[in-house]
Amino acid sequence: MIPVRNDVNKGQDLASIKNPMKKLNSILFVLFILSGNCLYSQSATVLLHVADAKTVINKNIYGHFAEHLGHCIYSGLFVGDSSQVIPNSDGVRNDIIAALKRLKVPVLRWPGGCFADTYHWKDGVGPKKERPTMINKWWGGVTEDNSFGTHDFLNMCERIGADPYLAGNVGSGTVQELSQWVQYVNGEAISPMSLWRKSNGRDKPWHVKYFGVGNEAWGCGGNMSAEYYCNIYRQYATFMTDWNNGDHIFRVASGANADDYHWTEVMMRDVPKGLLEGVSLHYYSVIDWNAKGPAAEFSRQQYFATMKQALRMEELVTKHVAIMDKYDPQKKLALVVDEWGGWYDVEPGTSPFFLYQQNTMRDAMLAGVTLNIFNNHCDRVRMANLAQLVNVLQSVILTNKQKIILTPTYHVMEMYNVHQNAVMIPVSLSNIFYTEGNDSLPAISVSASKDEEGITHVSLVNIDPGKTNLVRIQIEGPILKLGNGRILRSARIQDHNSFDEPEKILPQSFTGAVIKNNELNVSMPPASVVVLTLL
Repeated sequence: MIPVRNDVNKGQDLASIKNPMKKLNSILFVLFILSGNCLYSQSATVLLHVADAKTVINKNIYGHFAEHLGHCIYSGLFVGDSSQVIPNSDGVRNDIIAALKRLKVPVLRWPGGCFADTYHWKDGVGPKKERPTMINKWWGGVTEDNSFGTHDFLNMCERIGADPYLAGNVGSGTVQELSQWVQYVNGEAISPMSLWRKSNGRDKPWHVKYFGVGNEAWGCGGNMSAEYYCNIYRQYATFMTDWNNGDHIFRVASGANADDYHWTEVMMRDVPKGLLEGVSLHYYSVIDWNAKGPAAEFSRQQYFATMKQALRMEELVTKHVAIMDKYDPQKKLALVVDEWGGWYDVEPGTSPFFLYQQNTMRDAMLAGVTLNIFNNHCDRVRMANLAQLVNVLQSVILTNKQKIILTPTYHVMEMYNVHQNAVMIPVSLSNIFYTEGNDSLPAISVSASKDEEGITHVSLVNIDPGKTNLVRIQIEGPILKLGNGRILRSARIQDHNSFDEPEKILPQSFTGAVIKNNELNVSMPPASVVVLTLL
């Protein structure tokens, strides 16, 4: 856990100094820093423990999630291979493929979500005109025609360079059904499943590594107790691996809902070694499940409440990790946060079951602080999947017929992808606070890493929408010099990209940092995300 010092004084900061000459302010900032003085009466202090950097930030922390829900798949990712209007590759939009490649999506979870435990994978392979339909009972009762299935998803993952993560049906499926899915996608030897795959046009297997054994077994996946699901999991997991041929896949158990620490305790205590590789955790930053509030035109109080929920991820990860450490001190098993993000009311005029919401600078703040938490806990958190990829919840892409927009969340994840597979640099943080009414939150969030080329990246978030804050970063180790910097910000926390203004919010070059004697001084504008490069 990052230590936070509470003995900071409140006072006026640079943002409260009214001066329209922004360029002059930048020059003054540099001069004051270089002279050893400061325009700020308070600042956050960060210490980078470079010598202690040893744990790799698994690239899969930057994973995503796509469910058969609303317009995530149909009219989102997938427009059908007969579309003459939208350029596509076997039905998947080319513009989305290009955007996801730029994002460097490492892993993608599919087909759910709640949908996974009603989905029978055999209905989604073979000639599309012969595939049976089903009713999507969880998300609006719409008819699912199964035109987007296993081949479509796995081939798309190959195109974008992502590892697929298949969520298996435990709630309404069978052990045989899931074990045959593993054989279908991974089987090398001659077998009924490998022969069927070949007859459907895929000669070589995809070698899928990641499999979820059910989804939210405590809720839509079966309303099971932890003890009951644990026994079910053991049965399914036993038949998912080809023990004779060393086909060791990565099985993820359906894990806890937020702070259900008992669930994690049971899974860690009662699943035998060799049957489990990861335990999941689901948590959404929701103000109130009965009154989530608007996605775009929210109040300052609602923004504060969302940030409070987002920062709670630190507590949840810390406590679940402590339980896992008790049973697995060598940290062989992964904590997989395979659903996370902001959840608000749907946009006016849209189906309440389709979960379509706008994506604002509030979501950029949420993404930045959450990813910093995951980076700092990368010794145990080795995969996370933002919910969801397109047109659902905290999406990175929104579509409207031929148009797409990249959201503020997309841009944060693109800025942060420099951390993928880099070595995490531990940080100590003495924080300052963002106050709303009688409540306060830590204003600054930070994580850092060093990549294989020796380049250090520091990602910072200032969640305070009303103050520019100074962050002093002290660097242990060799003298470094400041490289480039990038910032994501906008005038209002409610600002967002729209189909009329698709590039209203874009990463920009950042010049509000100065380094001297291995101390980096960063002037963080209100509600901003900054990523700095140190050489």
